[in-house]
Amino acid sequence: MNQVRITDPFWKGKQEFVRTAVIPYQWDALNDQVPGAAPSYCIRNFKLAAEKIQGKTKIKYPIPRDKWEFLPKDSEKDSFHGFIFQDTDVYKWIEAVGYSLANHPDEKLEALADSAIELICKAQLENGYLDTLYAINDPDKVFTDLRDKHELYCFGHLCEGAIAYYHATKKRKLLDATERFADFIYDWFVKEDRKGYPGHEIAEMALMKLYEETGKDKYLTLCKYFVDHRGERPYYYDLERGEEPSKDLKYQYQQAHLPVREQKEAVGHAVRAVYLYSGMADLARVTGDEGLRLACRELFEDITRKKMYVTGAIGSTHMGEAFTSAFDLPNDMAYAETCASIGLIFFAHRMLRLSVKQEYGDVLERALYNTVLSGMAADGKSFFYVNPLEVDPDRVHGDERMNFVKTVRQKWFGCACCPPNISRLLSGLGDYLTTSGEEELFLHLLIGADMDTDFGKISVEESLFEDGGLSIQISPKKAFTFYLRVPAWVDQAQVLCGETKDSNYPNYLAFEIKEDTVLSLKFTFGPRLIQADPRVSENIGKVAVTYGPFVYCLEEADNGKHLWELAIDPSTTWKFSGNNLIANGYRLQESPTEALYSPYEKPHFQATKLTFVPYHAWGNRGEGEMRVYLSAR
Repeated sequence: MNQVRITDPFWKGKQEFVRTAVIPYQWDALNDQVPGAAPSYCIRNFKLAAEKIQGKTKIKYPIPRDKWEFLPKDSEKDSFHGFIFQDTDVYKWIEAVGYSLANHPDEKLEALADSAIELICKAQLENGYLDTLYAINDPDKVFTDLRDKHELYCFGHLCEGAIAYYHATKKRKLLDATERFADFIYDWFVKEDRKGYPGHEIAEMALMKLYEETGKDKYLTLCKYFVDHRGERPYYYDLERGEEPSKDLKYQYQQAHLPVREQKEAVGHAVRAVYLYSGMADLARVTGDEGLRLACRELFEDITRKKMYVTGAIGSTHMGEAFTSAFDLPNDMAYAETCASIGLIFFAHRMLRLSVKQEYGDVLERALYNTVLSGMAADGKSFFYVNPLEVDPDRVHGDERMNFVKTVRQKWFGCACCPPNISRLLSGLGDYLTTSGEEELFLHLLIGADMDTDFGKISVEESLFEDGGLSIQISPKKAFTFYLRVPAWVDQAQVLCGETKDSNYPNYLAFEIKEDTVLSLKFTFGPRLIQADPRVSENIGKVAVTYGPFVYCLEEADNGKHLWELAIDPSTTWKFSGNNLIANGYRLQESPTEALYSPYEKPHFQATKLTFVPYHAWGNRGEGEMRVYLSAR
């Protein structure tokens, strides 16, 4: 992360905005200092846990099963408050700070993060255990409800935050605390041979990071232990709860219904799923486990060919924030959690490290440029948890089934996993540009950046959305093959300067680098109309508009109300207006009748101009209708 500097104006601007506006705002939110926002209780819990450990209070409080949120109205004053995974919000904030400091040193921000780390370490038990819910309420109950209580999920985010902060500052305090907790977990499960695995995954991918950071085999062993035991019969979650072993498939929600190498379909909670699959891909890469690799491949294809929105969103239902059946992708009822697309980026990037394929880069890019960016307002001070592809405020406000959809971004959430997740991803974007082999370097994202790699210094300058240009300067330290991904949205890739060689990877241009080299390319592309598989029944006869990696949408602010009355002319001549697209289209000219139903008459349409805005930018001009898919005629 210290070897990459994003120079692309679009993405550098996003990173700088996160540093100067979003990270400070989120710190205020974690401290419950944002007026009108849902309280976090996060920092409050760490302070209370530290006091508990110091012996100031010794009272224990119950931790009921099947309870996810502890509100002040039904909890004791000095007990844990908030969601059971509230600790992760500050861990993700520290990770974002770490990446941000690597990009732009900031003494005040670093001092603030140091104070947070000091507090976190004071909340760690002597044996290394670290989770404020149990530290405050009842330390004797640790790891007794793995299915639901998220202790290992909290550990995973602690681990990732500690590694990022250590990379940026070389300060080991939080990393040392993380290793103490990891050692405690290893002893508990592996050394003492206790069964169990995370209910909400992320520990798997975090342990792989910790293993590669420290070189300690015990963390690889622990990751493998969790992955290998997942889905075994009898189900651990039955044993944990004292229930009779189930004879039927169970625990699809936690991806624990089958051993992971037998899983072929993405099921259950979408965020948990892609976090697990990311850890599986890392484990497959490091160990050479062919069964894991094949499972990851099939799961990725199931998601991206049957269960992913055109915006790179996944998890179509709010019932369990989960995957449903193949091709069930409703537009207005889409859940499409921001965190799920971030997790899909993690998975796609790890698949690129496992096996270089254009489609992995395409999916990573689609989720990044659309759903992830949609999750944060232009001013960085409000957020979407849910990212639908169609919004009608009248229907949302009039139908309780749609309460989960928000027509405007929210200041904060009681369950605030998404805002800090966006911050850490954007701040650490440099990690996702490249992967490498022994003698190969792959550039997957066409984003301007300066990189100091093991192969040499590489400077990427792009003007893709001005003139299709891409320029790359390479000063090698040794001879290597440089591979450049050609995205699926490119119609033609022309090499103006540089000599290609036969590529071992479809849709990647290959260049032999032995000396200082300048590559110059021109990509030809334009707006496209995209149709869904006809098995996505509600989008039959409809199209979405894309331009490069961006998906576009219609907003009421530009096109008036009743966006469902609009249709696009497929033969339109496109015009640009800043970042917006202007197209020829039609509006239905039907006068309302007194009858709800009447004999069919051929509809009449009037020509009109349609204005499309990037999907990630919608909702920044007040409440109004929005629509990605529209009819073509």
